Amino acid sequence: MYYDHQHDPWESPIETTGRPVESGNVSAGGQPGKKKKGGAKIAALCLVCALVGGIVGSAGVAAATGVLGGGSTTIYEATRQPTVVNVSNITGQEQLTAPEIYAAYVGSTVGITTEIVTTNVWGQPVSAAAAGSGFVITEDGYILTNYHVIEGASSIQVSFIDGTTYDATLVGGEEENDIAVLKIDATGLTPVLIGDSDNVRVGESVVAIGNPLGELTFSMTQGIISARDRSITMENGNVMNMLQTDVAINSGNSGGPLFDMYGQVIGITSAKLSSSSSSEATIEGLGFAIPINDIKDMVTDIMENGYVTGKPYMGITVSTVPQSISERYGMSQGALVESVDESSCAATAGLQEGDIITGIDGTTIVSSAELVEAKKNYSAGDTVTLQVERDGQALSLQLTFDEDTPERRAAQEKALEEQQQQQDQQQQQDQNDPDFFWPFGELSPWFY
Repeated sequence: MYYDHQHDPWESPIETTGRPVESGNVSAGGQPGKKKKGGAKIAALCLVCALVGGIVGSAGVAAATGVLGGGSTTIYEATRQPTVVNVSNITGQEQLTAPEIYAAYVGSTVGITTEIVTTNVWGQPVSAAAAGSGFVITEDGYILTNYHVIEGASSIQVSFIDGTTYDATLVGGEEENDIAVLKIDATGLTPVLIGDSDNVRVGESVVAIGNPLGELTFSMTQGIISARDRSITMENGNVMNMLQTDVAINSGNSGGPLFDMYGQVIGITSAKLSSSSSSEATIEGLGFAIPINDIKDMVTDIMENGYVTGKPYMGITVSTVPQSISERYGMSQGALVESVDESSCAATAGLQEGDIITGIDGTTIVSSAELVEAKKNYSAGDTVTLQVERDGQALSLQLTFDEDTPERRAAQEKALEEQQQQQDQQQQQDQNDPDFFWPFGELSPWFY
């Protein structure tokens, strides 16, 4: 927004407050007229002094700042000392300026470019590029980013501000918490300082460095923490705990660092709200970052083991029973079991295809997303009681969680892909049947 500074038309000229002396009146000294004449001389003298002072003052300004142009039109040119940026002794204990944070850690921020190969409707491979951000967390080349930045990538490349690029390998990722750890073959890097997101307060200033749009590389934006502990539903339906900020976050910023003013990373920039079903107004200043405390232990786990250990695994795929279908067919709302891994704890507990999970340890479940959230409260080895509806009958089943491993996850992904293909084929065969109705929608993207 531009402001045009103009003279205020309501501003009055300076006025005197003395009472005027009328012609013929006697002055305080008893002499008519002379007082007035002397006053005129004094006023004229003051006016001359003011004009001379103005000329000298203008000349002084011109001499101090430099004057461009001549005649009655003058352009004044100013000078200033450049901002002092001292990054020689950053400890994370003293507050820094935004330029100091940028100078210290722009070299720790990376741009991430991925190649994703998919198959089109004719069965031909198609490649596409995606871009995001990340940041160095160890001197020997471990980099943290968002899972959605590298999801499905066949190749990953990271680039630094000095133009250096590296091919990166995926060490491991955690989809539910949207984090991934990459590794490049490099040493002597400058890692960021990991902070404590529990210490941040609403209203504190923060800055982000990243690659908005994948083109405006290594940009810094600044704002404040707008709220803490926001439960945000992501595009895939996953619910995450977030820091809310008005720092500008755009496509390509995902995976970049969010710094407090001590130069410590307190979050991973991940999402922004750009539209709302409840309002047609343009939405601005609603960005979200994953609190660093929520994922510290997971990152260490991934670096050491390649995945997050101790996560619970059920061995089923599910979809949500919508309320409309529940009412139409007299079914309970919940998570409909679409398939069961016969080698999993779900099969051992007696879960079957077609069961509807309506609760876990007394917590009501009305959707697959709620099953995801409830499962986060448990670890591998924990035993729970599932409330299940089967053919209209209520059952209680005891289940002891397995551990979610990459091997189990890969097998489950393959099973889900095959099941989705079977569903698509069945729907294609029955699409001309006017009485055909598939009540349960798409399969959930999560594995349980």
